[in-house]
Amino acid sequence: EAESSAYADHPLSIGHAQTISQPYIVALMSELLELDGSETVLEIGTGSGYQAAVLAELAARVFSIEIVDALAAGSRALLGSLGYANIQIRAGDGYHGWPEHAPFDAIILTAAPPEVPAPLFDQLAEGGRLVAPVGEDRQDLVRYRKVDGRIESEDVIPVRFVPMTGEAQRR
Repeated sequence: EAESSAYADHPLSIGHAQTISQPYIVALMSELLELDGSETVLEIGTGSGYQAAVLAELAARVFSIEIVDALAAGSRALLGSLGYANIQIRAGDGYHGWPEHAPFDAIILTAAPPEVPAPLFDQLAEGGRLVAPVGEDRQDLVRYRKVDGRIESEDVIPVRFVPMTGEAQRR
């Protein structure tokens, strides 16, 4: 059933109570990052690895964190087999980001926190962009920019994403 839906523009289940976003949203979020090919990008929520693969085509390096161990392992194997040498995947809670590789030119969240975790803003480079679905029952896709050390935000469109789990839910 999933194979016949591969080109449909709607979310699909990837197991473990997670979904892959509809292709339009993957494209929109990627575009909102304004990548030129030189960037280091952090993704929170690897899922199937699809968004990471898209980002790897648009940026120099992608670091992706997935809280579901099985999805992290599966994506790491799949993306490795496809030759994506510029993606590193780590299993774990993305709430605190990946400080060892910060600052990031762009950060993308593919699951919705009630609010963006402060450590992610701390790891955003000056001039960097962060794109995230934010909210609980209803969410807005928001693009943030770090300008002169301050965070500016703009709402883009209403969206529905799976919630960001782990520490984001305990705050």
